[in-house]
Amino acid sequence: MIAAAESLSRSPSEPVDAPLILALPKGRILKALGPVLERTGLFEDGSAIGEGTRSLRFPTLDPNVDVVRVRSFDVATFVAHGGAQIGVCGADVLMEFDYPDIYAPLDLGIGGCRISIARPVGEGTHDTTAASSHIRVATKYPTITRRHFAARGVNAEIVHLHGAMELAPTLDMASVIVDLVDTGSTLKANGLRETDVIAHVTSRLIVNRVALKTRPEAIRALIERFRNALQENAA
Repeated sequence: MIAAAESLSRSPSEPVDAPLILALPKGRILKALGPVLERTGLFEDGSAIGEGTRSLRFPTLDPNVDVVRVRSFDVATFVAHGGAQIGVCGADVLMEFDYPDIYAPLDLGIGGCRISIARPVGEGTHDTTAASSHIRVATKYPTITRRHFAARGVNAEIVHLHGAMELAPTLDMASVIVDLVDTGSTLKANGLRETDVIAHVTSRLIVNRVALKTRPEAIRALIERFRNALQENAA
């Protein structure tokens, strides 16, 4: 079974003459990515990808490139296991899963936010873990969270949630949360305050390393289209 899993992750799932599959995340990042996709020439309206349909795979203006639209946390998994050869995901996802089969050649500079620790208002302005060897944390980032607290000599007991992390401290499920923060308005509305930043996050263009070896010209050309689109935006 292990060998089968390794084989899946190390060989592209489609023949070399098939369209390249570009995995894009649903939601906030996709909206921010719209203008970049338009400048690549892949879409006339990058903000309207998949509107009005339940289909998850779409053609682009380039017959050699198709798009799949998946959950933001799943983009890296699709690319790492060869379901897509290239994709866009947040640096938080790369940090959490740390797939060896992924290469991230471009920082797209969109979707800027941060992975932060937050705690109830009134419990101190900074992490108090120096006074304790154990803390209970609600998060959807167990790997990032454990690594952060372990580096400080603290054992983080994880309450693994996929949403509504802000409720955990008020319901006595956890002392603090680790989550993505943008404006901080959701934290404030739920009686929490950001106390420590673990990492700043932007979205990255990612590539399957094996696909880059087997289809180098096609993938490098697509990377270059994204790089040129970013330069046009900067200009």
